[in-house]
Amino acid sequence: MDVAAAAARRAAIEERLPRGCRLLAVSKGQPVEAIRALAAAGQRSFAESRLQEAISKQEQLADLPPLDWHFIGRLQANKVRPVLQRFSTIHSLDSLALAERLARIAAEEHCTPAVFVQVKLLPDPAKTGFEPEELRRLWPRLRQLTPLRIIGLMTMAPLGLQPQELQSLFAAAAALASELGLPELSMGMSGDWQQAAAAGSTWVRIGSALFGDRPGPVKLPR
Repeated sequence: MDVAAAAARRAAIEERLPRGCRLLAVSKGQPVEAIRALAAAGQRSFAESRLQEAISKQEQLADLPPLDWHFIGRLQANKVRPVLQRFSTIHSLDSLALAERLARIAAEEHCTPAVFVQVKLLPDPAKTGFEPEELRRLWPRLRQLTPLRIIGLMTMAPLGLQPQELQSLFAAAAALASELGLPELSMGMSGDWQQAAAAGSTWVRIGSALFGDRPGPVKLPR
């Protein structure tokens, strides 16, 4: 993808985002050259979910002005420290145990990561996250876990929902975030970002609609 193509794809999405909704480029599985092209077109925020792939990319892109790296996808307990060292924002806090581990290691690393709490609003065996009542019950404990900065909620829709069902799901997430006093919402991907943005998402996570189909597994340097 050259810079002109990257700029055109980015502009086509950006011009349809409501005010206050930002574009997060999901670069997992994409080559470094595609990230460079998108960065040259003005994109600063990128998302990765595989740590080793992300480290390789960050090292290869170190000559660029600093990029804003977000970690998406399930965060394994043994990856917490290196993720905190390399990402400013985490979108997938899905349990109290992980929150406590993040807080402890963030204190050791002297960092204050921005964190989204993952919520599961509909049954979906493929996804993790807090159910709404569980989150309400644990919220007093979670909000005390400094130095974490819990800024919002993240949710993903189960496959196969109709547009009206998507709208209802995203509206429920927005209502829960408002109830908890959280200003940010990370929801909406390439297939449903328009419904998410209309419901109040502040970050839409877009991969294929921005980069095109993934070219295949990224080969890491030996």
